[in-house]
Amino acid sequence: MRVVVDTDRCVGHGLCEAAAPEVFEVGDGGFVTVDDAAAATAAETALRTAVNGCPSAALRFAD
Repeated sequence: MRVVVDTDRCVGHGLCEAAAPEVFEVGDGGFVTVDDAAAATAAETALRTAVNGCPSAALRFAD
């Protein structure tokens, strides 16, 4: 699965990183980055938890 970040919405809560630390990382600038290779092999439940749990709705799935 591919996850896209809307950097205009991301405020660095870090809940995505807590749900799937191998996929998401909140950097020093306070914005999340996605490791696409890790996302491709990550558990779908962890990715869905991260996307659905983002309080600023900054994450979405892409085809």
